[in-house]
Amino acid sequence: MTWKAVARSALGTSHRDKGIPCQDYGAYRSFDDGNIIVGAVADGAGSAKYADVGAKLAVRGALLCTQKWFEWLGRQKVSLRSLSKQAITKHLNKTLEIVAKILEKQAIARDHSVHDFNCTLLLFIATPEWVAAAQVGDGFIVVKPVGQDYQLVFQPDKGEFINQTTFVTSPDCLTEMKTEVFLNQYEFICASTDGLERLAIQTFDWKPGNGFFQPLQEYMQTTAYPEVSDEYIVSFLNSERLNARTDDDKTLLLCLYHRYPYLPMKGYR
Repeated sequence: MTWKAVARSALGTSHRDKGIPCQDYGAYRSFDDGNIIVGAVADGAGSAKYADVGAKLAVRGALLCTQKWFEWLGRQKVSLRSLSKQAITKHLNKTLEIVAKILEKQAIARDHSVHDFNCTLLLFIATPEWVAAAQVGDGFIVVKPVGQDYQLVFQPDKGEFINQTTFVTSPDCLTEMKTEVFLNQYEFICASTDGLERLAIQTFDWKPGNGFFQPLQEYMQTTAYPEVSDEYIVSFLNSERLNARTDDDKTLLLCLYHRYPYLPMKGYR
């Protein structure tokens, strides 16, 4: 019983037409022989000069910070199962603080403004017993507890005006960051940038759409190695049908806690 995952991004048609690189980035790392997984997704601001660099720096910084935390817990002989919600939340806040400092230091080193790296950030840590999540800015994290419906963890941060959100580089990012720890067993997690928000989330009640998430979960359940056999996700993100509804960059980070035998997907190779 382990977590399996896949992270993929696709260039939006508006960026493709303008020759702008993909400003999304998502990645994950697994620990404890796959029983623990940490994932992060970032969306660089369209107005930021080096938005794509900022997104990568934020994601990689968040994952590395959590890895170092795990290593410290190991040296202290502290089990993840024994951690309190307060201790987990403290780490999430510390991670954001460190990521903001990484971006600031990189801006100084490259003689840039820190706002050239403006980006959002979503981070989660998943174990067999609990899931912790943090979010700065828009985008979404959806989870599915065993035997229950899909749940949106945080309502996306849209700010006071349209296309306005909070960035990791914002002065108020620490106070605006949302965190949550769920003591439950979860079987599926999806983190995504806001490019897929209108397709995945019913904005009138902020509920995840089953029609969006069920096929993705089925793909994860029926694919032995989704990180390698990623044709389904790549084709989905680049499909004309999807691009007709959103011209933004798109990122999917999917995780499934593999409790069941692998069953091949009908018609999929």
